[in-house]
Amino acid sequence: MMLDTPPLSSPRLRSLIEAFRGKRVMVIGDMVADEYLIGRPSRISREAPVLILDLDEERTVPGGACNVAVNANSLAAEVFLAGVTGNDLPGQRLRQAIAERGMHQEGLVIDPSRPTSTKTRILAGSPQIVQQHIVRVDRVDNSEVDGPYKEQIITYLNKMLPGIDAIVLSDYENGVISPDIIAACIPAARALNKVVVVDSHNELFRFKGVTALTPNQPEAELTLGMTITNAEELEEAGRRLLEGTDAQGVLITRGSEGMSLFERGKQSVHLPLHPLPYASEIVDTNGAGDTVAATFTLALTAGASMSEAAYLANAAAALVVRRLGCASNTPEELKNIIHE
Repeated sequence: MMLDTPPLSSPRLRSLIEAFRGKRVMVIGDMVADEYLIGRPSRISREAPVLILDLDEERTVPGGACNVAVNANSLAAEVFLAGVTGNDLPGQRLRQAIAERGMHQEGLVIDPSRPTSTKTRILAGSPQIVQQHIVRVDRVDNSEVDGPYKEQIITYLNKMLPGIDAIVLSDYENGVISPDIIAACIPAARALNKVVVVDSHNELFRFKGVTALTPNQPEAELTLGMTITNAEELEEAGRRLLEGTDAQGVLITRGSEGMSLFERGKQSVHLPLHPLPYASEIVDTNGAGDTVAATFTLALTAGASMSEAAYLANAAAALVVRRLGCASNTPEELKNIIHE
């Protein structure tokens, strides 16, 4: 049976958002440096029929698993990162961006044998025209992180785990979330009754016994080897993911169709796109899944039910998709769009 949004209390939801403050969250996963090169088109090259840009701005922002961390940090959590960077300029810039946000990076290991995962976006524009994304260049080593660096991450995890409230495993398939990391993390976190949320792009059945998973619909379809085209198939997908992962809940994000929560022992809950109190177009869905994972996790650590956590994650996503690039919300912004 499919249910609409359950009745929720605005004061209760706002109090949960207030309780995000100071929660200690560890984000383990693939750290990515998102580089932006922004220039003004000046002319066509004589060498080839391509634009020449005069570079106006160059910046590096935290991406990949780092974007999950940024979202949790923006919501007033204390955030600890665990992963790998290279000994290179993108890695230095990424660490600087992390430091500027006050996030803990003692668990970031430097592996000089591999590059920092970097996604360089080249945009063209000017004050008179909208910036256009021309091309993206990726520099990524997808091989599994080597033994000594992996062991450093596991040692850090074991040291910090007793004192944190939740773990997010953010898997962009760049080599950090290996079977050894999963085996070291999930059983130990379960033994200590920590919230464990998985945001993975593929192979969801690797993660057994976690609190929840937050795949988007294509990721769920990829794991299950099926296409979801109607309500019955959606229910089947949720049931199979719950059974195959032994998770307490699965939150499937579905783009313009909202999101669906499947919780062990309960009926499914289907949330339409969260309405905003003002008219606004969807600008950019990039990074919205990271926002959902971070918000959902924090809500659970604050004592929310899964349906309350899903509602808050849905509202948070509605805000960030109306901003260009990977965005995040403050507690005040999120509280301002909570409805009865």
